[in-house]
Amino acid sequence: MSTKDSIASGYYKEPVPHIAHDSPFASMMERFRFAAEILDLDEGVFKYLSSPEKVVMVSIPVTMDDGRIEVFEGYRVIHNSILGPSKGGIRYSEDVTIDEVKALAAWMTWKCAVVNVPFGGAKGGVRVNPKNLSQAELERLTRRYTANMLDVFGPDRDIPAPDMNTNEQVMAWIMDTYSMKQKKTENAVVTGKPIILGGSKGRKEATGRGVVTCTLAALGKLRISPSNTTVVVQGFGNVGSVSAQLMYEQGAEVIAISDISGGYYNKNGIDIEEAIRYSQTHGNSLEGFDGAEPISNQDLLELECDVLIPAAKEDQINKENASRIKAKIIAEGANGPVTANADKLLEENGIMVIPDILANAGGVTVSYFEWVQDRHGYFWTEERVNRRLNRMMRESFDNLFMVSEKYSITLRQAAYVYAIDRVATTLKLRGIYA
Repeated sequence: MSTKDSIASGYYKEPVPHIAHDSPFASMMERFRFAAEILDLDEGVFKYLSSPEKVVMVSIPVTMDDGRIEVFEGYRVIHNSILGPSKGGIRYSEDVTIDEVKALAAWMTWKCAVVNVPFGGAKGGVRVNPKNLSQAELERLTRRYTANMLDVFGPDRDIPAPDMNTNEQVMAWIMDTYSMKQKKTENAVVTGKPIILGGSKGRKEATGRGVVTCTLAALGKLRISPSNTTVVVQGFGNVGSVSAQLMYEQGAEVIAISDISGGYYNKNGIDIEEAIRYSQTHGNSLEGFDGAEPISNQDLLELECDVLIPAAKEDQINKENASRIKAKIIAEGANGPVTANADKLLEENGIMVIPDILANAGGVTVSYFEWVQDRHGYFWTEERVNRRLNRMMRESFDNLFMVSEKYSITLRQAAYVYAIDRVATTLKLRGIYA
């Protein structure tokens, strides 16, 4: 039975069990179904790619500084490993859910496939507010979580990386715990480590740099010069601030930025170097920044501009505000900043969306570089890292642009078609082991 026949019979419209209708996983599945129809994907392959390979949930007992025991819940989801070892970040947040982790793991599968990196997709998380933990408690939590995942993690199996509220220090603890159990140093078991432990130069800036590489490619397609471009950036963390700075260096006029303290707008352009200095000297916050006027987050998203870079959280552009977005290009620095039900509205308004699984794939691309360097024991200069990153991101953008023109579909749809076709083709060639 073909995919189109299956859709007609309702097979592909069946909801995924235990998944909320408006969840991130449901949004991903809606886009996945569209690509399956375009590709006339076999039912069995659809089933295979719809479900995670492995879902691990663990209890993490931690002895707190005052002697009491607290128990936290941890997750690791391996969505797919057909292209190679699974790859994905670990986030620490009291809002972490298994549904969210499943969605992010699937996104990692497609993201790696889009940029032709030989990794599968995974994601992990611990339900905890790390701000409530001391450094010693955080270390004990991380090491126990790692100990519970020893049969999951591995440089040839599953390779974690930093994500929300985790950093290179957390990766160092994971690497050390895993290495102690293996009785040898295994620095390739994680990426995003300190450089002295085998981390890669250029890794911190990689996601923002990838966003800008794709943005410049999109501006070229629209024949807009970077020096004549106005930019709005939502989120001023690592991805947002790097994206803003690199666009600023290209001559673009960044007219609005934001962080958790609110939005800041200057129609004549913001001095991004000054904003970064201010944030760094004020506890990584823009609160009180006088180089721009305060503006609400909602109004910031709806400003007239050439490029909008949502680099904060999920679901920021949705069916409620999508019709009021006035950007020519949206480059998704965050994961899932545009909901599935907003895609059509943006398309109708002629807005080019560079999807997250391409736009923010610079991080996983340089993570791949880090893994390669660790395996070879030979490390590259930052210039070489950036040059190879720019080349791979530009090639990936061009690949998706060709697919979008071939099928007369959006870049997001093209990304899913390209990624799913690559994974499905690999699956067919490898076969199912029985």
